Formats: sequence, C-alpha cells, structure tokens
Amino acid sequence: MGSLRAIAILAALAGAMAVATAVLAPAPAVADDRQSDADFAKRMFAGRVPEPKAYACFVRRYDREHLAQHPLQKVSAMRLLIGTEKDADFPNLQYSFRLGVNFRDRAGDFESSGDCGHAPTIKDPDNSAVPIEDRVTKPAGIDFECDVDCDGGGVTVSLAHDDNSVIVTLDHIRIWKGDNPDAAAAGVLQSGADDKVFRLDRAGLNSCAPLVADRKELAAMRRKR
Repeated sequence: MGSLRAIAILAALAGAMAVATAVLAPAPAVADDRQSDADFAKRMFAGRVPEPKAYACFVRRYDREHLAQHPLQKVSAMRLLIGTEKDADFPNLQYSFRLGVNFRDRAGDFESSGDCGHAPTIKDPDNSAVPIEDRVTKPAGIDFECDVDCDGGGVTVSLAHDDNSVIVTLDHIRIWKGDNPDAAAAGVLQSGADDKVFRLDRAGLNSCAPLVADRKELAAMRRKR
C-alpha cells in the first residue's frame, strides 16, 4: 500500500515538473525571435553583442571626381550611426539612427535622427492578433525602416558587401544644422537624380563621434571602438 502511494506521489511530482518546464521554456516563436535578434545584432555590430549598448558607424566622403561625374548630387559627405541598447521593457533590441550630412553648396554640418524599431528579422508584434494568412510580414532580408518623428521622413538602411557597408535609400528626410532640431533650423534633404541611394562603408566609431553630443554617451561609445 505504501509503495503504491509513493509511486503515485512520484508520478504527481514528475507531472508537475513537466508542466513547470513547459511553462518556463520559451515558446518556439519567442526562441526563434531571440536567436534572430542576436544573429542580426552580430551582423550589424561586426560580431559585437550589446552589453548593454552597441554602435556601428558607416561613412562616405565623395571626392571631386565622383561629384564631377554626378553634377546633380547635393550631398558631399554622409555618416550614419546605428545604435541599440538592451531595455527591460522590450523583449527584443530596439534600434535608433543618427545621420550626418554635408553639402557641396551649403556650409555647415547637418543632422537627423530617429528610431528604427526592432531588427527586420523579428516578427512584427503589431501583427500578432491578425490571422497568419492575413499578416503583412517583412521580407526575410535586412532592411531597416528608420523614421524621424512628426512625419519627418526617414531612410531605409540595408546591410551590404558582407556587412561591411550599408545602402541608405531616402525619399525625403528632415535635417537640421548642428544639434538643433527646432523649426527655425530645420530643412529637408529631398531625394533627386543623384541623392536617392548612398553606399556608406563601415568605419571606426570615432568617425561618427561628431553625431553624439552627450559626453557620457560619447565616452561609452569610444570605449567600444
């Protein structure tokens, strides 16, 4: 009698452990997203994993020869800083961007900035309540849609050339001179015949330091170069 009771107790404990394991184990979709999130971060940040922050810098300075061959191009230099930070409020990494632009016919440094959301390889949580057959899913590519607040346009950023470059595509994006985004300083970089697609190459983080005004963030970024 005692042995039967012991067997029943052991069976109940085994069942409880199985239930607990099932509850604690991440769902397959969540586990897949976490892996995709980590894999994309390694690509974007050249093998680095955010601890808790990570940065990637891409730069292009157009020489006289290039500008002579593209007389309609207004942009003479462009730098892009992609950043991310682990946040307890979000299950996946959230990305942001800062863009620096110089013009061939306008003096000064111009900037823009905004959010890129989560990695493009992550399933869009906004579609979670929509039937699978009706969901709009992102392509299994590497395109970021990065936006400026208040309908300020934005850019699409695509990793390229073995992740050592990015292709930046824009229609229009609000820019401002220096670090002052108020209405008086704001303007628009509008795409044109030669100002729509830009290839920027991966560079050291110091090349994007002018885009960071906060001293603490700049110091943290330089520690990761």
